[in-house]
Amino acid sequence: GSNFIAGVFIQAMNKKMSIYDAMMRGLLTPGTALVLLEAQAASGFLTDPVRNEKLSVKEALTAGLIGRDFYEKLLSAEGAVTGYTEPYTGHKISLFQAMKKEFIVKEHAIRLLEAQIATGGIIDPVHSHRMPVEVAYRRGYFDQEMCQFLSNPKNQTRSCFDPNTHENLTYTQLLRRCVPDQDTGLLML
Repeated sequence: GSNFIAGVFIQAMNKKMSIYDAMMRGLLTPGTALVLLEAQAASGFLTDPVRNEKLSVKEALTAGLIGRDFYEKLLSAEGAVTGYTEPYTGHKISLFQAMKKEFIVKEHAIRLLEAQIATGGIIDPVHSHRMPVEVAYRRGYFDQEMCQFLSNPKNQTRSCFDPNTHENLTYTQLLRRCVPDQDTGLLML
């Protein structure tokens, strides 16, 4: 999975910047910035589009790519890839299992699953590979109700504000509006 929104490109200035930097400069709302960064974290790493680096959430905080205000939320999103530790047994569990046990809020879990689907498929936290929704369901990563919900595009969360058109869009819709960076190929809003 590599098709995620990596940063923001200001055409008039021919300048690219990180999502967090764009938020700090008032180009993105904090809510949209968080959704875009969570989607990156839920896909495996945070991206510095200026340096073309892929970082863990902890590394991104140290490098100044994100602020402490988003740190805990992005660590939670990163768990969608690495798995969550079940506090009573110490076993690794999937995002859906964490949601079912109420370690993570359902709406947040759905947003992270949607980001994984939009960027290449559901990530298996044990084997670290991606799979289609139907395969994830057959392997028991979520129940039939969640499979049907995630398979219906009409159910996608409109949690992304497009700063160019002022529309609320799904992550997938916003992703389609991005342009590839000429130097790195990363998708830029």
